[in-house]
Amino acid sequence: MLAAFLLGLFGFILLNIPIAFALILTTVVLMLLLTGDVSTPIIAQSVIRGVDSFPLMAIPFFILAGEIMNEGGISRRIVEFARALVGHVTGGLGYVGVVASMLFAGVSGSAVADTSAIGSILLPMMDKEGYKKASSASLIAAAGTIGPVIPPSIPMILFGVIGGVSVVKMFLGGIVPGILIGIGLMVVWYFHSKKQGYKSNNKSTLGDVGRAGKSAFWALILPIIILGGIITGIYTPTEAGVIAVVYSLFVGKFAYKELKLTRMPRILTASAKSTAIVLLLCGAAMSAAYLITTAQIPSLLTGTLIALSNDNVYLVMFFINILLLLVGMVMDLTPALLILGPMLLPIATGFGLDPVYFGVVMVVNLCIGLITPPVGTVLYVVCGISKLSMGDLVRPVLPFVAVMIVVLGLITYIPELITFIPNLVAR
Repeated sequence: MLAAFLLGLFGFILLNIPIAFALILTTVVLMLLLTGDVSTPIIAQSVIRGVDSFPLMAIPFFILAGEIMNEGGISRRIVEFARALVGHVTGGLGYVGVVASMLFAGVSGSAVADTSAIGSILLPMMDKEGYKKASSASLIAAAGTIGPVIPPSIPMILFGVIGGVSVVKMFLGGIVPGILIGIGLMVVWYFHSKKQGYKSNNKSTLGDVGRAGKSAFWALILPIIILGGIITGIYTPTEAGVIAVVYSLFVGKFAYKELKLTRMPRILTASAKSTAIVLLLCGAAMSAAYLITTAQIPSLLTGTLIALSNDNVYLVMFFINILLLLVGMVMDLTPALLILGPMLLPIATGFGLDPVYFGVVMVVNLCIGLITPPVGTVLYVVCGISKLSMGDLVRPVLPFVAVMIVVLGLITYIPELITFIPNLVAR
């Protein structure tokens, strides 16, 4: 059954069938093998149940909020504030990219939105100041992967829904890993900057920092509003998404006065397209998950891992991480999470692992796939912005991939890095 699932899924993908439809067709194959018949009502009901979830409603709102922020001048002010803070050091614009990505991650929850917003502003500036184009693009791409780790996070909402795990705890569990990734990227950039001999700019005065902070004030307090309300229980993550949209509209239109209402049809259309893709994948994945569970595939995998690892949980996580890294290279984060989440979570809980810990490790692992060829969604985004080819970025991105793998190892084998804040705050 496991072989049929994998061969069917990847066979349909190789035939260039969109992943959502490949999942549904794989469900049909599994149903035929299990029952000898195909029940289209069961498949349709499974797809509908997959998207009939209140927490999933957070996704369209955070996607819409991210689009509004890009149009309303919020992302530009975040970059300007980060530049006032760290733009003066050697290779300063690289640090600006990482800090800005970490700040923007607190309001977007999407790697693509993060990379598009920060990259379109910073990459032309870095090119103008003589930074190596491929290295700059690689850094911005790697920094963009922080978007789905630091809360709010669209992938963590998805994992919370498919795994029945607290979305709030998932959000909180991503804080430390996101910060560690940011620090790791800045360390790599430090050595690169020293090697290349990049010049430093004039240090911003306290007055400059104050003016940049004042200009970015409305943007900077949004993560506090979102997380503060969720942690205190004032509103749910879904309601926080609605607040993010309303707040972004207000700030873009009335505080910064850059959001033009004539742009709203384009913003709404782009958000609707992104939402439709994600939710169709959710429905298709939940349909496949129903048959995966019925076919007892998680039990088969558990038995295999027990045999390979001799019941050692550290080896189990090692094998799972290797699997996820390989899958992340050939499949985008969202479908990989939706397909493998229902299969691997029962294995993790069967070994006594905290589902919040496992979910965060899984998201961080699959985020690495966003900057690894041949799929590398975020790499394609920076290729479009920088006008470079994928081949130009393969070597420069490797040090950033390596440091992210180091962080993955730390959070895998020191679970407290993930669970400390959720256990402290969300009791």
